[in-house]
Amino acid sequence: MTQHVTAAPAATDSAPAREWWRDAVIYQVYPRSFADGNGDGMGDLPGITARLPYLRDLGVDAVWLSPFYASPQADAGYDVADYRAVDPMFGTLTDADDLVRRAHSLGLRVIVDIVPNHCSDRHEWFGRALREGPGSPLRDRFHFRAGRGTDGELPPNDWESVFGGPAWTRVEDGAWYLHLFAPEQPDFDWAHPAVHDEFRSVLRFWLDLGVDGFRIDVAHGLVKAAGLPDVGHGEQVKLLGKQAVPYFDQDGVHEIYRDWRGILEEYGAERIAVAEAWTPTVERSARYLRPGELHQAFNFEYLTTDWDAAALRAVIDRSLTAMNAVGAPATWVLSNHDVVRHSTRFGDADEARGLRRARAATLLMLALPGSAYLYQGEELGLPEVTELPDEVRQDPAFFRGAGQDGTRDGCRVPLPWSGQHAPFGFGPVDGGPSWLPQPADWKGLSVAAQTGDPTSTLELYRRALAVRREHPALGAGRAIEWLTAPDGVLAFRRGTPDGTFVCTVNLTASDITLPTPGTPLLASADAAPGAAQTVLPADSTLWWAA
Repeated sequence: MTQHVTAAPAATDSAPAREWWRDAVIYQVYPRSFADGNGDGMGDLPGITARLPYLRDLGVDAVWLSPFYASPQADAGYDVADYRAVDPMFGTLTDADDLVRRAHSLGLRVIVDIVPNHCSDRHEWFGRALREGPGSPLRDRFHFRAGRGTDGELPPNDWESVFGGPAWTRVEDGAWYLHLFAPEQPDFDWAHPAVHDEFRSVLRFWLDLGVDGFRIDVAHGLVKAAGLPDVGHGEQVKLLGKQAVPYFDQDGVHEIYRDWRGILEEYGAERIAVAEAWTPTVERSARYLRPGELHQAFNFEYLTTDWDAAALRAVIDRSLTAMNAVGAPATWVLSNHDVVRHSTRFGDADEARGLRRARAATLLMLALPGSAYLYQGEELGLPEVTELPDEVRQDPAFFRGAGQDGTRDGCRVPLPWSGQHAPFGFGPVDGGPSWLPQPADWKGLSVAAQTGDPTSTLELYRRALAVRREHPALGAGRAIEWLTAPDGVLAFRRGTPDGTFVCTVNLTASDITLPTPGTPLLASADAAPGAAQTVLPADSTLWWAA
């Protein structure tokens, strides 16, 4: 049932408007796994609220919350049954209100997920569509179709679910409905005006509560090609896929986001929307950010680039060029709740190498012009948990016969905060439950264990974010100046009248000697800066004031 609460003020009600998103560092909180306030083993909103001072002290600008709406949890909350209610496992709407107010009091903005491509099969509309049967007007708000074959026994077309298997499920009366993800997540038909009206109302509901913006899940998926044509082949789009297909990245989505931009601006100039848009190219992603549309889009091309100097330089150049063409900030991201943590991804099965490269990659990312996203736990150097027992897994793709590999649970294991034994301060009781088990060796990676240790990854993040905030050449910007560097090394300069900054990154497996470009500010590994030359260790990044 939809809940109600009094509106909270936005973070910026008393401050002059500014385009804060152009240089913001935004921290993703996955509510299940951040902090458990009541000891039931599941993270919740009160747990997050209690830990907000940690995020302020880390140095981030905003918090993005993955879904906490009422949901049967078939896909960890991305199957929404009621967009105006908090699921009891996470708390109440009052808890959400408290979280927003507390964040604003700490100078943090709050971005919430919105899931407009699909809902839960327990959503009121879909339940009525099934109960009322063929001819129900509610079926027009989804993609119900007759099947192919002699008796309609075959799906209406050849589309595949991102999670594997067909994107269609047949109901008892013989009709089929479309779900590009799990069967429990029926796709809305955005050709129906009631769908538009509903989401306008949902946006205003959360804006009235005081949130500062929205991350739009599957922003590329709302509009399907007319007639729902066949793709013509199997092995279609998997998670973060870039194929051009008739069910993703259709031009009609842009009309929706122009409408949404108008709603955001009713609440002032500082409420934003961020697109999760899987597109064939970064240039296609930039189309979501044209004037009058959205404010940011995730840079998945950067996220999926290997630890390779030439490849990274190319994607950085393409990203800046594409975003500059539409007047939008570039965004940079290394990990999120859907991908293997970059400390493992970059390691090639070597944990020490993975952490070394992850630290270097973070300093590279934070040196680039634009906005950066952090995923909870990366500031602790957490690796992917690759050995979860089958019986604890909850990723729906794990239970499908084909599709993406169903290993997203490994990046969603609850955070270690303190202590020597699981759940390491995740909940209020020592030895209490945790919805996914934590590795025993995470005791050395906890917030408490790393705080005050100058060599720790947590302290590296804290120092990096402080320098990024303080140095006049870091943060927002449109360009970098590439400097001459040996093969396997990236070096660039950023400058303003108030200061100049240089970043050097060694992506090779060997130490490299470089001319010293200035005064060292911060390094991801032990370096030996000299007056004329500096030895840059393998897989490391060094920041300089020049």
